[in-house]
Amino acid sequence: MHRPTNSRRPVGLFVGLCTLDVVQLVDRVPGANEKLTAREQVVAAGGPAANAAVAFGRLGGTARLLTGIGAHPLGVAVAADLGGLGVDVLDLAAGSAEPPAVSSILVTASSGDRAVASTNAVGRSLTPPAGLDALVAACDIVEFDGHHGELAEAAARAARAAGRRTVLDGGSWKPGTQELLASVDVAVCSADFRPPGTQGPEDVLRFLRERGVAWSAVSRGERPILWAGGGGSGTVEVPAVPVADTLGAGDVLHGALAHHLAFQGELTAAGFTEALREAAAVASRACASFGTRAWMREG
Repeated sequence: MHRPTNSRRPVGLFVGLCTLDVVQLVDRVPGANEKLTAREQVVAAGGPAANAAVAFGRLGGTARLLTGIGAHPLGVAVAADLGGLGVDVLDLAAGSAEPPAVSSILVTASSGDRAVASTNAVGRSLTPPAGLDALVAACDIVEFDGHHGELAEAAARAARAAGRRTVLDGGSWKPGTQELLASVDVAVCSADFRPPGTQGPEDVLRFLRERGVAWSAVSRGERPILWAGGGGSGTVEVPAVPVADTLGAGDVLHGALAHHLAFQGELTAAGFTEALREAAAVASRACASFGTRAWMREG
């Protein structure tokens, strides 16, 4: 992989979803017609690509986020939050007065489990920008979460043409994922990522390999990460921590992984597993505190 020689630190382009997250820490998820008082709340920019970009920047990279937010007051707040964290936001919905997607999240205090309701990118179409090729070429690594499928495919093709490493955050199987895989170098998926006809993690890894993805992995919470690539396969242990909140842990994993992979040339099994191990350590640290930002203040 070629890396621009004028980069003093890695530059990552993150393509995908950005939301406004409203996160409440509760003793339990309320039942029908029940009201509860939350222990704490966090209101912040969220979404897989946005959270990954924040993590990438926190670890010392230059993070650029290609997404759609808009000019609604809630969108302005989202962009300001990301800007304050050093993320360069490229908003393809800047002229829209519609509110951004809002994720309503309940985190159970005793377990760290989260329940999420969000519109995500449903009904929101983003057209690839005219300068996409140059934008991609100026980066070391490109990561996408599969949301905004047309934009993700265009960015992935541009990255492949420019010789930039591409990373897929496979949170779930989405319309357009099949086409996106043609330009993916590395795919790290959650246990919820289920391509058609697959039954478990081993099937998923085989599915990705058969579609040309050179390196892949499946994360499974606190259980070991399964990986395959370079003719080999194995597991990477996940550090054990007292879990306060699992929200965004996968996003942090991907941002940290992109940061470690941006430094590497041709991947080897040793390099890939070391990147997974380092990324898992950062994601585990993020699980030890409530919200998607506290780990950055404590780490």
